[in-house]
Amino acid sequence: MANRLIALVVLFLAAAAPAAADDSPRAAGAVRLVMFQADGCSWCARWNREIGAIYDKTDEGHLAPLRRVDLDLTRPADLTFVKGVVFTPTFVLVRDGREVGRIVGYPGEEFFWPLLGDLLKRLEQPGVGKS
Repeated sequence: MANRLIALVVLFLAAAAPAAADDSPRAAGAVRLVMFQADGCSWCARWNREIGAIYDKTDEGHLAPLRRVDLDLTRPADLTFVKGVVFTPTFVLVRDGREVGRIVGYPGEEFFWPLLGDLLKRLEQPGVGKS
């Protein structure tokens, strides 16, 4: 009986656990919003206060999950295609390992959402950001 109970618990946990997802922007169909940030960046801190806590809960956050990258550290190998990031924060929308567009700086909440919306509309254009 104990073995049967353990087997049921294992099956339940396996079914309930989310499938391992490839978080790489190069994964097929992958859309990510990559935020390049740096320690001491006051505009990054402001974005975190105004948007960071809710981003993952928004439609935009579901469509383009956020990935944070520290500009002062070695660039992850799967993001070497992103060139010319100098200022923080810089938000780069990527799909299938290609840049779709970017927002340089943080213009405040009232401007960020429309700018992000414009970037996300580019995903609907044929051939944009597709490998």
